[in-house]
Parts: sequence; C-alpha cells; structure tokens
Amino acid sequence: MVGPDRHGALPSAPMAFPRHARRCSTSSALPLLALLLSILLAIAMPGVAVATPLPPTSPGAETPAEPVAPTVDPDLESPSRTMRTYLEAMTAATSAESTAERSAALDEAMKCFAFTTIEGRVARESVAGKLYRVLNRIKEVDYWFDFTAFRDDPDASRFVYFPQVDGPDYIVEHRRFASLTSAKITLSKNDAGEWRFSPETVESVNELYRDLESLPERFGTEGVPLTIDLWVRARMPDWSKRGAFLTVEYWQWIGLGAIVFLGFLVDLMIRLTLRIVWGRLDRHRGIDRDRSLIRSAVWPFGLLGASTIWLLTIDALGLPPTPLAIVTVSARVVLTIASVMAAFRLVDLIGAWLQAHAHRTATRVDDVLVPLIRKTLKTLIVVVGAIYVAESLDFEILPLLTGLGIGGLAVAFAAKDTIENFFGSIAVILDGPFEIGDWVKIGDVEGTVEAMGVRSTRVRTFYNSLVSVPNASLVRATVDNYGRRRYRRFTSTLAVRYDTPPEKIEAFCEGVRELIRVHPYTRKDSYHVWLNGFGEHSLDILLYTFHECPDWSTELRERHRLMIDIVRLADRVGVSFAFPTQTIHLQREDGDDHEPAPTPGSSAEIASRQLGVEAAQAITANARWRSTTPGAVSFGGVGVEGLSRREGGATGASDVV
Repeated sequence: MVGPDRHGALPSAPMAFPRHARRCSTSSALPLLALLLSILLAIAMPGVAVATPLPPTSPGAETPAEPVAPTVDPDLESPSRTMRTYLEAMTAATSAESTAERSAALDEAMKCFAFTTIEGRVARESVAGKLYRVLNRIKEVDYWFDFTAFRDDPDASRFVYFPQVDGPDYIVEHRRFASLTSAKITLSKNDAGEWRFSPETVESVNELYRDLESLPERFGTEGVPLTIDLWVRARMPDWSKRGAFLTVEYWQWIGLGAIVFLGFLVDLMIRLTLRIVWGRLDRHRGIDRDRSLIRSAVWPFGLLGASTIWLLTIDALGLPPTPLAIVTVSARVVLTIASVMAAFRLVDLIGAWLQAHAHRTATRVDDVLVPLIRKTLKTLIVVVGAIYVAESLDFEILPLLTGLGIGGLAVAFAAKDTIENFFGSIAVILDGPFEIGDWVKIGDVEGTVEAMGVRSTRVRTFYNSLVSVPNASLVRATVDNYGRRRYRRFTSTLAVRYDTPPEKIEAFCEGVRELIRVHPYTRKDSYHVWLNGFGEHSLDILLYTFHECPDWSTELRERHRLMIDIVRLADRVGVSFAFPTQTIHLQREDGDDHEPAPTPGSSAEIASRQLGVEAAQAITANARWRSTTPGAVSFGGVGVEGLSRREGGATGASDVV
C-alpha cells in the first residue's frame, strides 16, 4: 500500500524504484531498431516493392497487413515519463558498481536531453549530472518523487517544470527556490512526439547549478561525483565558484588558462624532441642542414599535439554550451589546420626520400611519378582539411554536395580543361613518351623536361626560359624525344687540298676510321669515312659516325675529342685542310697564241682517249677487285692486324672498314 508522502498528500504515481535502480537494457531496443531499418530500406528501394508481384490470394485469404509506422519511444512519450526515465537512469548511475553499468545508465539518461550544440560525451554527461544535482536540491529524487506536478497535456509542445506558480503545497518550495535563480527547467516535444529537456534547459544548467549549489542535497549523493567537471569543481576554492564572467565561472577561467599552458608545454616538448631526433639523424648521415629549416618543419607537429590536448581536456571544465562550442570549434579548427600542415610535412619528407631513391635508379619514370603523387596527395589533404573545417564551423556539407550533383553538368564544363589535363598526365605516365631530364621537342617548344605536374609539364628551353605545356595537349601533340636516342649522329665534310697525293688521302681516311674504332663513345658497327666529292676548292671526305652518349654534354665533349684527334692525324700524315682560295694570273697579250682543238674523229683525239685508257688500266692493274667483285661493307678489328682482316685477306670477298 502506498502511504501519504511527507507533505500529507497521496502520490498519484509513486516512483517505486529499487535501491539499485533498473539498468539500461539494449535488447528492448533491438526490435524497434530492426523496424526502423526495415522502413528505411523500403523507402530507399521503392522500385523493388513495385516490381515484385503479389502472390495470388484466395477468396478467404486475409489481406496482408499494412506496414506499422514507427512508434514514439515509450520512455519519452510524456513529460512525466521522460522525467521518470531520467531520474531512474541517474540513480542507477550513482549506485553502479562497474564502469560499464555506469556508462549504460548515463546513456539512458542522456537520451532525455535535446542536445543541439554539445557533441562530446563528457560534456553531455556533465549536463546530465548537474541537472540531477539541481533536482535533488529542489526535490528529493528518491522513491517518493512526486509526479503530480506533471500535467501531461497531449496537445502541448512545452512544459515548464521549474518554477511553477500554482498547484499543490510543494509549489511554495518552488517559489522559494525560484527566488534564488532566474533559470528554468523545461521540457519540449519534438516533431516525432518525444519529450526531452529543452535546449534552453541545457544552456542554463550551469547557471542553475551555481545558483542552487548552496542548498543541501536531499538524497545523500554529495560524495558521489558523477562527472569529471564536478570532481574538479569540488576541489576548487569557494571564491572561484561564487562568481562568473561571461557565464564562465572563475575556476573555469583558471582551468582554461591551465589547459592552454599545458598545450603549449606539449607543443614545446614535441618540437624539441623532433628537432633533437632529426639533428642526430642528420649527423649520422653526414648531412649539414640549416636549423631554421628543421624548426619550420617540426612546428606543425607541436601544434597538432597542443590542439589534441585542448580537445581532450576541455570537457573536464564543464563549460556552458555556448562557450564550450566556441572553444571546441576553435580547437578543432586549429587541430585541422595543424593536421593539414603536418600531413604536408610528412608528404614532403616521404617525397624527398622517394625522390632521392628515384635518382639512384636507372629508370626515370619514378622521377615523374613521385612529384605527381606528392602534389596529388597535397591536393587531397587540402580538400579533406577544408571539409573538416567546414564541419567544425557547422557548415552543411550535404547540401553543397547535392548542389554539385544538380549542377554537375555546369561543373563538368567549367572543369573541362582541368579534367583533360589530369587525365593527360595519367596518359603521359602510362605511355612514357619522355622522362625528367629528356631533351624534347613538343610542337614549337624545344628544351629539357624539368618537372611534370597534375596540370602541366614544364620545359626549360635552351635560352633558359620555362615553358608550361598543358598535359592535355601532350596527348594530341607529336613529341620528338631527342633524349631517347641511343646513338647521336655526327656528320661532317673534311676538305683537303687538291694537291694532296692519293696515298696520303688513303692514309688519312684509314687513320680517321681507326680513331672512330678506338674512341670510347663512338659506334663501332656503323661509320663511314670516304672521299665523297670534288668541291669547288677542295677534295671532300665524308665523315659519318655516331656517338653513344647519355646526354648532350657528353656528346659535345666526345665530338671535341674526335675532331682534335683528326686535326692531329692530318698533321702527322701530311694532309692539309683546304679553304676557299683564288689564283689570279696576269698575262700580257702580245699576239694570238691560241691553238685550235683537234677535229672530232681525228687521229689526235683518238690518241688522247687511248692515253686515258692506258693510264686507268695501269692504275687498276693490280687491284684485287679486278678478279673478285667486292662484297658489302663490314666492320673489322682495331689496329694493323685488324687492317689485314678488313682488307679481306686471301679471299678479297668484301671490303672491311
């Protein structure tokens, strides 16, 4: 039997909880969760429900039941039910014997609040714990909690629990307590029909607790600190809890200063540790690095540690929601910026290591790939950082993404060149028409490839300007890669004087061939040195050879060495180079000394032609090719011994050079 309460009134709904209040059971929420998931799936896939034919029904068959709409949480169906749920959960939390039980009870209590600006669990637990202490001061939150103050009007959307100005005799106490504070305890109904402590109550919890803290607790929970901030507050001097500045109590201001100082201390320790470790690594590798570069590289990691400490400790102060939101957003923005900068430094460090490793490899594909990956990662880091900053500032990302989806066509047209350049860079990497350091000619641009990015490729021309070629144009352009040449052709004409004897010309040509055979960078299987023409002022010897060089500088050096040796060879064999000359003959015309040419077919003409034939036969009488026709040109050994082999030996089957 229920007896009268201490005020002599019969409670209409006594709060008969056991000494250890009921625990939160997750099994009761599973059916509701399954129902909600089923409804969401049905909404998300309407086409499946339409396309699936219904099974045939018999005349007596029952009509399939309509889907049941989701019901209101019974724990939050009315102001009195919400208060009962909250008080039972908080009482269970105070008497919990394990951390898991306490956490589950606090979860049950926190669902009774309409949190709009508070996200952290510690801060939400602080609000729940402080309101429990407030209620325990204005009314005993034990078995005899009186719910007659709750008038559950189904048509109402807001209910004021404290203070009330009319009703039973306990309203007298409400009036007395209301004179101590201007804050209120209200419950509001949301669109789903569930009652929760209103956002205004969440905002004013700190003020309520500060104004009513001097009242004694009725249920005897003074020695049970429910949250961290209450535990910290209990150990602060009384003067720091009696006043507030900008709704923040004095002890909380002191705590903010201590947290900021702790963050800067962590920042200093991280930066000093990283600088010491980095310096030792550089000394171990024999690198003399500027210390200012190390300081600029490690500071984001220190700021990252400081902002992490701020976010982890700020909830322990139990700040009011608005100041807490300001401080939390600021710390999150700092954390995001520090994370972006730290990620930039990590990408630079890893990229520098990979770049150094790429320089030691034979291929140059990684020389192009490493900078491209580095820039792509930095772009992604900036995008992710911007998203996190926007979320920290409560910007709605989903409507922005939806807008991008609706305006996707316009965005695609606007970003056409950027997308083409990006895929052009991928095509260049996969196809590999050039590498970093190659000498290329792309259209009218000629120079050395210096770098390749996401948008363009930079070419350093030979007059030292830097030309950026869009990657999209590389897909369609003709790329002439001089850097991919295995052999670099060298052709020239060696002009000797007309009075050079044939023996010296033969000696000179064979000497030039020997120079080609012994020089280290010349191609040994394809070269030509032959008397090739009768010039206007000289006998022209063709020099046609190739150099196998890795770059242009080496090619120029080897050309220089070969030409210097050719000049020395000409001096040794007695061959002089010709240059354009003119000889002027001065003659006085005393009379006509002209003799007429012989008549065609005369004996004089026949004798001249016979003289020429006899001279040619005398020159070629002992030539080996008179008996055996020479074969194709081949290339033999070096030196005098190689000369006999090059001359064909006894066979004379070919001319070997």
